[in-house]
Amino acid sequence: MSIDLRRLAAAVAVCLLVVALAVPAAAQPDGWARPFPGHRVIGNLYAVGTYDLAVFLVTSDEGHFLINTGLEDSIPLIRDNIESLGFRLDDVRVLLQMQAHWDHTAALAQIKEAVGAEMWATAEDAPVLEDGGFSDPHFGGRQSFRPVSVDRIIEDGEVLQLGDARLTVMLSPGHTAGSSSYLMTVTEGGREYNVAIANMATINPGKRLVVDPTYPGVADDFAETFRRQKALDVDVWVSAHGGQYGLHDKYEAGQEYSPDTFVDPEGFREAVERLENLYLAQLESERQ
Repeated sequence: MSIDLRRLAAAVAVCLLVVALAVPAAAQPDGWARPFPGHRVIGNLYAVGTYDLAVFLVTSDEGHFLINTGLEDSIPLIRDNIESLGFRLDDVRVLLQMQAHWDHTAALAQIKEAVGAEMWATAEDAPVLEDGGFSDPHFGGRQSFRPVSVDRIIEDGEVLQLGDARLTVMLSPGHTAGSSSYLMTVTEGGREYNVAIANMATINPGKRLVVDPTYPGVADDFAETFRRQKALDVDVWVSAHGGQYGLHDKYEAGQEYSPDTFVDPEGFREAVERLENLYLAQLESERQ
């Protein structure tokens, strides 16, 4: 029997992720805080996070978007990565996030204060951001990160604009009620690339879909996210964790930039289908 090593590695990465989210911060994976070089993904999209916690910079001539932050003490690393690429953290004008969990939001308030950026978020994740995770229906009941005030609510299909940068919001609920992805189009070398900064629909341990659901409608939210993601025409994709999109297979430190480095339409489709199969299996298990 043959084994697809890439699929096995991806499955292991997802398992490590969901286990890590269920344990205290002291037991967090080493890759969440381990430095990783900032690099250009494609066009004006740059990765400036850690080895596994993805943070993205989308640059423009009138300031930048910063998507996610990583852990509370990740600001020096993010700043260094941004500066290594020729940009400045102080030029970030808008903060965004893909999911309101502490491993992606813990430094939002600090960065907002430091650079004067605005925090934009979906209606469903905004309350969780503003109470520091207390109202999260799965991991809530305690404050897990420093609260950050939300300046603007963003909606599905809305085009976010800073100078010449454009991001289209695509709600991707399930992982959190307000999880969001961001779509953009890049043209390089006469070719147009469809790019997805995609929040993948992973199911954390203990999350319930239909029997005493974690939040009302969570099963339908996951189903709709899978449907919409499978319908996307994606050339390049990244996600909230490097292990989810094969970062370390696709990119090595010091690698020369090429717009084709992260081209992986089949990998995106396979990742969505794999997670959907896990979702369907849990649905069946709960109903039995």
